[in-house]
Amino acid sequence: MNKLKCHCGAVEAEINIEKIEKFLRCNCSLCKRKGAIMSIVKNDQFKIIKGKDKLKLYQFKTNVAKHYFCSVCGVYTHHNPRINPNMTAFNVGCIDEIDTFKLKNIGLADGENHPLDK
Repeated sequence: MNKLKCHCGAVEAEINIEKIEKFLRCNCSLCKRKGAIMSIVKNDQFKIIKGKDKLKLYQFKTNVAKHYFCSVCGVYTHHNPRINPNMTAFNVGCIDEIDTFKLKNIGLADGENHPLDK
């Protein structure tokens, strides 16, 4: 189990997987601006345990994906991607035990050429 928290600690989540092994960056218009490294799990493996009332939702373009951030500190915590809303992508930088500057083999999620845009 991994614990995710925003910068100010108002929002916390539990990620119910043994080890995070896949890391991604996305090049869509939003993700390239936030620069987060993400991983992804099934929705039932991600649970907000604190601060659900502090989360704000941002949607754009097709309004299918749901991007969440802390309304206090502004940090992006997670989102449900439009390619599969049954999954939760989360900001690996919000997990204290992971140093995102030491990660290798970060994959690309090509949001700039999203298959649902064709």
